[in-house]
Amino acid sequence: MSEVSLSGWMRALVGYVRSGEPDLTNRQMALLMIVYLTPGPHTVRGLARVLGVSKPVVTRALNTLGALGYLRRERDQDDRRNVFVVRTSTGADFLEGFKRNIRGSERGDGDPARRPALSQLAHAR
Repeated sequence: MSEVSLSGWMRALVGYVRSGEPDLTNRQMALLMIVYLTPGPHTVRGLARVLGVSKPVVTRALNTLGALGYLRRERDQDDRRNVFVVRTSTGADFLEGFKRNIRGSERGDGDPARRPALSQLAHAR
């Protein structure tokens, strides 16, 4: 990774910290991105395998992301024993704002303090 991309990532993280959005751990952010950026259906077992962690670790992260409204659990209508992890519009808005924040950081859009908060970006239409 070049110094330029590290600087862009630093600016993106500074903007994220300043945004007032909930602080997600790297594990929670990775889990969120896996669900939104890879084809489903997603299960706790499958997510644990992709991340290389135990199912309880994924369950704790899902509890936090679920409480924030970024993901939700949904029973499989064909086999009620299965539970899928599904996207929400709140989570999509959050990630769209995060993506815009990263793009702004890559462009070097001035001082991060002057950029809009992620919550403003996520809800701008």
